[in-house]
Parts: sequence; structure tokens; C-alpha cells
Amino acid sequence: MLSRLRELRREEETLLRVKAALHDQLRRLRVEELALQSMIQAGEENAPVPLAALAEDTQQTLGQMDNEAAINQTQLHLSLQGDKEEEEEEESDS
Repeated sequence: MLSRLRELRREEETLLRVKAALHDQLRRLRVEELALQSMIQAGEENAPVPLAALAEDTQQTLGQMDNEAAINQTQLHLSLQGDKEEEEEEESDS
């Protein structure tokens, strides 16, 4: 029973990592989509897009996403530590 619980926790950890990676990828794609939309709109208006400003906005958004990814990783790590402590308590109670 305990080994099954450990196996399920490992699977949960893997799924949480996959979820975090997919979430990060989705955010990056949204940033790219916004950048492309602004380029298209600027092209339609015949106004040149300042590439430096676009690159700066993109970098700022990516930096925010990286911060969120780091926060998610920290939360996952803390969650796993809590699970480990809980497991150790269960073992000591047995």
C-alpha cells in the first residue's frame, strides 16, 4: 500500500512538471501571438514597428513568465517536501 502511494506521488510530481512546462509554453506562444498581431497591425497602418520596443516588451513579458515558472517550481518543491514529511510521519506512526 505504501509503495503504491509513493508511486502515485511520483506520477503526480511528473504530471505537475508536465503541467508547468505546458503552461509555460502556452504563455510563450501567447507572447509570440501578441507580438505578431502588433506587427501585423503596424504593417496594416504602414507605420514601422520599432523593433527595439517590441523586443523590450517581449523580453519583459518573458521575464515575468520566467518568474512565474520559478514560483511554480518552488511551489512544487515545497509541496513535495510536505508530502515527504507526511509520508515520514505515516511511517513513524506504523
